[in-house]
Amino acid sequence: MQAVISVSALNEQIKNLLETTFVQVAVEGELSRITYHNSGHIYFTLKDSGSALSGVMFRGNASRLRFRLEEGLKVVVQGGITLYKPRGSYQINAVTIEPAGQGALALAYEQLKLKLSKEGLFDSGRKKPLPQYPQKIALITSATGAALQDMKRVAAHRWPLAELYVYDAVVQGDQAPFSLTEALKAADTAGYDVIVIGRGGGSMEDLWGFNDEQLARIIADARTPVVSAVGHEIDWVITDFVADVRASTPSAAMQLVLPDQYEVMMNLDAIQEQFDRAIMEKISMKSQVIAYLRERYQQHSVEQKIMEQSVLLKQLFERYDQSIDHAIAKSQALLEPMQYQLTQAEQLLLNQKQTMLQSLQNTLQSQDPKLKDKKGYAQMVKEGKPVSLESLVSGDQIQLMDSRFTALAEVKSVEEKRHNGM
Repeated sequence: MQAVISVSALNEQIKNLLETTFVQVAVEGELSRITYHNSGHIYFTLKDSGSALSGVMFRGNASRLRFRLEEGLKVVVQGGITLYKPRGSYQINAVTIEPAGQGALALAYEQLKLKLSKEGLFDSGRKKPLPQYPQKIALITSATGAALQDMKRVAAHRWPLAELYVYDAVVQGDQAPFSLTEALKAADTAGYDVIVIGRGGGSMEDLWGFNDEQLARIIADARTPVVSAVGHEIDWVITDFVADVRASTPSAAMQLVLPDQYEVMMNLDAIQEQFDRAIMEKISMKSQVIAYLRERYQQHSVEQKIMEQSVLLKQLFERYDQSIDHAIAKSQALLEPMQYQLTQAEQLLLNQKQTMLQSLQNTLQSQDPKLKDKKGYAQMVKEGKPVSLESLVSGDQIQLMDSRFTALAEVKSVEEKRHNGM
C-alpha cells in the first residue's frame, strides 16, 4: 500500500519540482485582472485563447518596470514557476515584463504621453508666452556638457545683455529625473524670466530622464516660462509636449528665447526714422496751427483792431479830403461865373454910386454954405430941414436963410417952368 502524505507535504514536493524544473521561462500572453497592491507588488493573469496563468511581480522587480501594465496588453513575461502552497495553485514569479512587439520604453513613453494629454497638460491654452527681451535666464543642464557651451555661444552672439545662470543637473541615468526636478523647483522660485531645460542628443535610453511624469508635472505647474531643448530635431520627449515652448536643439532654444541684437538695432533705426518723421510731421502740423492761430490772433487782436480802425480812419480822412476837394472844385466852378457876374455887378453898382456921388458932390457944392453969401441965393428950410422948390406946395410955411438973414414966407403957388419946344 502507497504511503499517505498530507496536502502541505504534497504541495511542498510539487513546489520544489516546479521551481527546480522551470527556473527560467519566457511566456507570451495577454494581461488581465491586473492589481497594483499597496505593498508595491503587482498581481496579474497571463492568458491566451486556451488557458490562463496567474502571475506576480514583487516590489523590487516592479520598481524597475518602465511602463504600466494595462488590461489586454500583450507581453512577454520572464521568470520562474512557483507554487503558492496555501491555495495549491502555481504561478509565474515575473522578473521582467516586456511588451510584445515593441520596447518597454516606447510603450511607457506612449502611455505617459496619452495620460498627460488627456489631463490637458499639453493644451496650448495653458502655455505661457516667452518675454520679448529676457534679462535673466536659467539653464538647467550638465555643467560639463557641450550643450551648455553651445547655448552660451549663441547667447553671446545673439543678445549679450542676457544674464545666464547655470543649474548643474544629471541629464542621463536613473538619477536624472530627480536631479532635473530639484533644479527646476529651485530655478522657478528664483525670479528668472525664462528657464531652459535640456541636453544634447542621444539614444532613447539616454534621454529617458526627460520622460519622467513628476518632471512633466513640475514643468506644467511652473510660474516661469519653460523651454524644453532636448536632443536633436527628430528627438521628442515628454518635456517637449508639456513645456511652454519646444526647441529642436539647445542652440535653437537660445535663438527662440533671445532676440537678435542686429535685428533689434535695425528695428530701432527704423523706429527712430519713423519717430523722426512723426515728430517732423507733428512740428509741421503744430507750426501750421500756430501760424493759423497767430494770424487769427492778429486779425482779432487789439493792435489789429487799432490798425484796422486806423486804416479805416485814414480812408475816411482821404474820402473826406476828396469830398472837400471835390466840393471846393465844384464850388470854384460855380463861383467863377458868379465872381465874374459879381464883379460886373459891383462895377455897375460902383459906377452908379460914383455917378450918384458925383451928383451929390455937385449938389453939395451947390449947397455949400460958402456959396450962401452969393448974391441971389438963399436956403429954403421947412420944419427945420432944407427942401427943394419942387417939394413945396401951396400953403407951406418956409424959411429963406443965408449966412446973415432969415425970412419967413408962405408959398402961394408952385409952377413948373416950361422950356421952349416942350
